[in-house]
Amino acid sequence: MSLLEVKNLNVFYGGIQALRDVSLHVEKGEIVSIIGANGAGKSTFMRSVAGDQKYSGEIIYDGVQLPKESYKVVKAGISLVPEGRRIFPGLTVRENLMVGAYTRNDKKQIQEDMEEIFQLFPRLGERINQLGGSMSGGEQQMLAVGRALISNPRVLMLDEPSLGLAPIIVDELFDKILEINKKKDMTILLVEQNANLAMDVADRVYVLKTGSIVMEGTGVEMQNNEAVIESFLGQKKD
Repeated sequence: MSLLEVKNLNVFYGGIQALRDVSLHVEKGEIVSIIGANGAGKSTFMRSVAGDQKYSGEIIYDGVQLPKESYKVVKAGISLVPEGRRIFPGLTVRENLMVGAYTRNDKKQIQEDMEEIFQLFPRLGERINQLGGSMSGGEQQMLAVGRALISNPRVLMLDEPSLGLAPIIVDELFDKILEINKKKDMTILLVEQNANLAMDVADRVYVLKTGSIVMEGTGVEMQNNEAVIESFLGQKKD
């Protein structure tokens, strides 16, 4: 049984269908990437799983129907790092992290988890009392990931984590994502505009096109797929 299974997901914005019968599965401990052009429906999919978007269809998590309310999704063990980070600029690093822990009551464990986040992202520990809005884009993205982690998820969802970041910061961030996956055995569902990066870190990849899944395979298979190379990497396979 898959840890997360999506069956025939459909989303409409008025008369426009944004997602059409999307089905996919995510196994425990996997990194699964979803790639596609702008407007393909990637963020809509992530918001649907996170409980921020109305949908029809089934989302099964750990064998049961996932709630459709966002706070219940977090409590169940799925946390989303949204596109654009969406930290609270007027709150400090500590306060932003505590917002992420709002479904928890175990204060001692929360503090231990916060220290673990500071080990993962030392700059957050150094800036614990700094306002989120005064931090660099890379630091804000680290804070957004930390805020999701402190909810103690089993599935971490990342929506366009590299957006607007310098390449050296992107490399550092993805090293941390791989570390989270390996050290914590955390399942990761990733939406990423940088298709090469998304395929490079993924166990499996789905291609979303105009609201439908049109292709799937392992990260290696997709990196060697001529159609994927031409569509997303801007080059033809020799």
